[in-house]
Amino acid sequence: MKTAVILAAGLGTKMWPFADIRPKAMIPVGTKPLIAHQVESLQELGFTKMIIVGGKLHGQIRNYFRENGLRSGAKNGVEITVLADEKAQGTALSLAAARTAVGSDEDFLVLYGDTLVDRADIEQLIASFDRRTERELAAALVNPLQEESSSDWICCKLESGYVSHIVGHPRGDYLHRFCAFAFSSEFWSYASSNSGLFTSVQVGMMPPLEAHLEMSLLDCMNDGYAVRAVETTGDFIDLDKPWHILLANELVARSSCAKLTDNVLAEGASIDPSASIDGFVQLGAGSRIGRNVIIEGNIIVGDRTIIENGAILKGNHIIGNDTYIGNYCFLSEGTTVGDHCVINHCAELEGVIFDTVYLYHYMEFYGVIGTSTDLGAATVCGTLRFDDGRTSHRIKGRKETPSEHSNAIYLGDFVRTGVNAILMPGVKVGVYSVVGSGVILEEDVPNRTLLYVKQDLVRKEWGPSKYGW
Repeated sequence: MKTAVILAAGLGTKMWPFADIRPKAMIPVGTKPLIAHQVESLQELGFTKMIIVGGKLHGQIRNYFRENGLRSGAKNGVEITVLADEKAQGTALSLAAARTAVGSDEDFLVLYGDTLVDRADIEQLIASFDRRTERELAAALVNPLQEESSSDWICCKLESGYVSHIVGHPRGDYLHRFCAFAFSSEFWSYASSNSGLFTSVQVGMMPPLEAHLEMSLLDCMNDGYAVRAVETTGDFIDLDKPWHILLANELVARSSCAKLTDNVLAEGASIDPSASIDGFVQLGAGSRIGRNVIIEGNIIVGDRTIIENGAILKGNHIIGNDTYIGNYCFLSEGTTVGDHCVINHCAELEGVIFDTVYLYHYMEFYGVIGTSTDLGAATVCGTLRFDDGRTSHRIKGRKETPSEHSNAIYLGDFVRTGVNAILMPGVKVGVYSVVGSGVILEEDVPNRTLLYVKQDLVRKEWGPSKYGW
């Protein structure tokens, strides 16, 4: 098997405010888009043809691979094609749109564009599929839900190494969700004939009109074909909601930094003798660690980035290109910093910031910050509730309380805050919005919104006579 399809046409509405100006597949994980991790894994597994099916913002995916040397057409033995499914009526129809590009007689792999899948698990899926019988058109990689609620996913039951049943967003004892698929060319008829409605639901459930690939898989099973099931043994993350961005970046930072066994300095990179480093450092070309920097852990740094003047970095970090970190700022464990960012003058950061984010002057932030966002001086986040509890979020109107990162702050792209803005646990701010000076923000802010404090002034006569003169 040398052909893979990556489905990336979904609208990402549960990911607000981070999928409004980009496809979910282009959300940064470890300073590069999520989909780049998938493509790299597939290349390492020997895939030579990849078809990415994007949605209305597919141009960003095409542009990324053009800029990074993997244009449409063959290059270095790998052919990447980006197709558009702008109607985005479901994963089955997105897959059907790739049929001509795949070829009607080839077996193929299918990944979802918003997932991180361990390369070894993909390899096991392919090996299992290669052992199939003539009554097997597909194999599925499935992930144990563990603490995840079954009502959030299309789930399945397993029996003797095969998928025994598929149900959409069920209550009860469904313990696995789908991660990836391997298909025989004979499966195309099921993908293209999807009804557009997921009918395998429990009583009282309300499926939307959407052509889910799992429904096509169930149609195949109902016709008597068996579907092999391979359980994941490595890490798996489906980026479905904002806090999953933090989980994915923590995972990539931890796994990437764990591979460092010595300092690696590219041409022109340097470490000042006064820096205290308890761990290993990988520096890109022209990057520099300056005076009095304290690093406790392993870090990976891109090109032309400067870390200097008493900056403190604790734990594993991935830091992008052309970024400045200095003047006694502080980065907590697992923080990821994008390209062209500035973290300066006692700023404190825990979480993920995308490209071109500016953090200055005594500010404190925990969460995710979108591209080209500027936080005013002394902008701070309330990260600990008085009741020591977790903050509930509204995802498309539905109340949810995540088990991790519930108290983080989520700022969309092109957001600004004024000086002394205070952001309370769990708030989200939509793209192109402004939180003005002195605002105490306790609720989500929609896209394209300005909030500011209206001040009432009291003026009285005052002077020496008030002091007995």
